[in-house]
Parts: sequence; structure tokens; C-alpha cells
Amino acid sequence: MNTVTSTEELLFLEALQLGDLAERKAFLEKAYAGDIGLQEAVERLFEDYEKAEAIFRKGRAALDPTADLSGVYTDANVGTFIGPYRLAQWLGEGGGGVVYMAEQEAPMRRQVALKVIKLGMDTKRVIARFEAERQTLALMEHPNIARVLDAGATETGRPFFVMELVRGMRITDYCAQNDVPLRERLTMFQQVCHAIQHAHQKGIIHRDIKPSNILVTVQDGVPTPKIIDFGIAKAIETRPGDGTAFTAIEQLLGTPAYMSPEQIQGAADVDTRSDIYSLGVVLYELLVGRPPFDTEELLRQGLGEMRRVLCDVEPARPSVASGDPRQAAMLSGDLDWIAMRALEKERERRYHTVRGFALDIEHYLQDEPVQARPPSRLYRLHKLVRRNKATFAALGATTLALVVGLGTSTVLFFREREARQEAEHARQETEHARRAESALRTASEARANIARAAYLLSHGRGEEADALVEKIPISINEPSLEAANVYRGLADWNLRQNR
Repeated sequence: MNTVTSTEELLFLEALQLGDLAERKAFLEKAYAGDIGLQEAVERLFEDYEKAEAIFRKGRAALDPTADLSGVYTDANVGTFIGPYRLAQWLGEGGGGVVYMAEQEAPMRRQVALKVIKLGMDTKRVIARFEAERQTLALMEHPNIARVLDAGATETGRPFFVMELVRGMRITDYCAQNDVPLRERLTMFQQVCHAIQHAHQKGIIHRDIKPSNILVTVQDGVPTPKIIDFGIAKAIETRPGDGTAFTAIEQLLGTPAYMSPEQIQGAADVDTRSDIYSLGVVLYELLVGRPPFDTEELLRQGLGEMRRVLCDVEPARPSVASGDPRQAAMLSGDLDWIAMRALEKERERRYHTVRGFALDIEHYLQDEPVQARPPSRLYRLHKLVRRNKATFAALGATTLALVVGLGTSTVLFFREREARQEAEHARQETEHARRAESALRTASEARANIARAAYLLSHGRGEEADALVEKIPISINEPSLEAANVYRGLADWNLRQNR
């Protein structure tokens, strides 16, 4: 198996999008910049990809000699079955596969969204990985999250996912087409934040937050955002040694404008703050009408420049980027501070939790001081005046001037004490977030080891499974049917070994 770095992977994925072979060759030659090792690694990925495609075409042709093999799946598949699901309508296609509206007859009659993932040869690893995640995904019950209902593989070995069918449009398109007022946009965005926070509390990071994964449906006359594709990004992510680098697909390519700096750098320790950055991009687009950096422009610039821009270039504040004086006046101040804090390049400087992000939006809506800007006595007084305009107007200009003067005179006295309190609060919040993140990561690793042990046992590799489970602290292992089956299987195996 080849060990694949994120650089090789991204180059392969970007080149794969170029249909013209001459254009692809020119792009790659420029990207290699004389690096023979990088060139050989990318060429191996293309070789693996072509082998996988050949196997798929051969199997597909055997099942249906009349099938159109020019793509992975086409409209000709409408009316056919994948497992118990009849493909009823083609909904869309991207680097990650094809999405259909499908109909399930039994054990219940319902319409679902079925996504067929375009993967490589070694799909057993991917399915086992998703099975480990599905137990956690099943725990998510939130009105703003579309549920993952089922998963499996087609007769030709292509993994598929079945999700709750969400009929709606992207949150940014909905707001633009319906000229949704600013306060309503922020209220909808808060719902998205609450859903993401719910997932984070379950130990799940979305990794691919973008407007096309946040659909707005109208329920009883009320627009309701729904987050889709939850957990699928992690289920199909590429790991070194998998030999399936071309399966990282759309989360790594096609939407770089929504990726955090640590994601584009290929960091191995991507955490919940990456989702916070992506949420910041969505908020920016809801405020301004476009993301901080244009996706098409980033793709045209190439991988190296894309990384430089996302990691080093500061975007314009929303009020500056809007270009409209009236809109700029609405965004200037608190909303500028909130958006820019979520978009901090260094994740330590972002909001520590999505809940904190949503809370600052609530503070803005309630005309209360937000945490995203450096607090001061004058600033807090300004917010107090805005919340109590009638009272302050009755006091008269003289009294107001006195209050402002008193507030100003106390700034230096309180500044040092407030700075210490803020620093201690930030330290405690950071430490709490670090401990929570560590606990989530440990629990996730335990679930993955249980899934891997189940796989090893099913293939008669009891000694490897036994060694793997010994690494899992009993206090960490969460009760589950799969874990119980693994421990029972290991007990039987040890008895057979006279241990």
C-alpha cells in the first residue's frame, strides 16, 4: 500500500477535475516544480484510480450490458434498485459521487436521499470505518440535522449512504432570493450553530460545512435550516496506507473557500474549531453575499497559492467587503468583530466552542456586549444606551455627558483588573475545551479499535484482535452491542487457545 500525503492527494484530486489531458499535464508539470518523488506518487495514484475504474466498468457491464459507462452513474439508473431502494430521481453529482431521490418500500414506505460514493478498490475498510461512526451518528437527534439512515455497498462494491431526504435550497440562496432581513438570517444561523454544537457534544466533527450542506426547508410557513452529509466526511476520509487517496473527494477539493487553514495544510489534529472557521465563512457570506475568498479564483491559482491565501491573507471585514454604504453601516462594529473572530487563522484565537459563537450572535441581537471585541467601559456604556434609548433621552444631554465622562475616567483604573480576569477566563475556557477534545478523541479511538477488532475476529485473526482490545482502557470503552460481541468473541477465542 502506498503512503499518501495531503499534498499528493490534493494535487491528484485537483488534476482529476481537469477533463482536458493537455491541460491536466500542464497543471501537474507546474505543480511538480521538478520534484520527482512527488510526481511519482501522483502518477501511482492515477494508476490505482484507472485500475479501480476498470474493475468497476467490468462488473457494471456484466450486470447490465446496456449500461452507460461514460460516468459512475447516469440518469439511465433511474428506476433501478440499490439494495431495497429504487432510484427515482437524479438530484446531483459531485466529486464525492451521485445523489438520488430513492423510494424504500419495506420495512416502511418512504422517500430518502441515496448517495453513491465513488471510491477505489478497497471499500471494505471504508465500510468498516463508517460502521464504527454510524453508532455515534445514530445518537444525534436534532431538528436541524438530517439523519443518516442506512449504509451498504452495491453489487459492484460501491459504498452508498442513505439519508433523510431534505427538499430545500442552500441557505445563502434562500436568503438572497427571498431578501431575508439581517435579523432573520442571524436567527437561522443560530439554529445551524446549535445543531453543530449538538454534534460536537456527541464527538462528531462535520469537516465539510458549506452552504450546499445547509439546506433551508419551509415547515408550516417557517424556514428551517437542515444540515446534511453529517459524518460522511469522516467515514470516507483517506488515511495513510489505505491506498484510496482519490476518495477524499469534494471535502478537499471544490470548496476550499470554506476550509480552515489547518484543513488545507493537511493537519492530522483537525478539531471542532475547524468547523467554527467554516461556520464563520458561512456567516460572512450571509452578511456580504459572497465568501471571504472566491472558490473559483482559489482553484485557478493552484494548490500552493491556495494554501498561502487561506493561511496568511486576512480577508476584508464584512462592512468593508459589502461595498454598500447602508449595509456597511449595519455590519460595522459588532458583526465585523464576530465574523472576524470566527475566521482567525490561528485556531486558538477563534471562539473556543460553537456555543460561544452562537451566544455572541444572541448578544448582538439583544443589544448586549459581545465577547468578540476587546471590552471597555465606553463600549459597555454604548450598549447600555442603545438598549435604553427612551430612558437616556429623558435624562437629557447634560446627564448623558456626565455618565460618559465618569465612564471614561474609570477606564485606566479598571483596565488592568479586567485584563487579568479576561485572561484567566480565556485560560480556563481553553483548558476546558482541550480536556473535552481529548476525551472525545480518546472515545473515538476506542470505538474505531472495537470496529477494527470486530473485523479481525470475523477474519479469524483473533490474536491481533486480542492485542488491539488490550490497548483500550475499560473506563473509556462505551457500552455497545458491537463491543459486547467483540469481548464475547475474544473470550471464546481465548478458551480455545487454553488461555
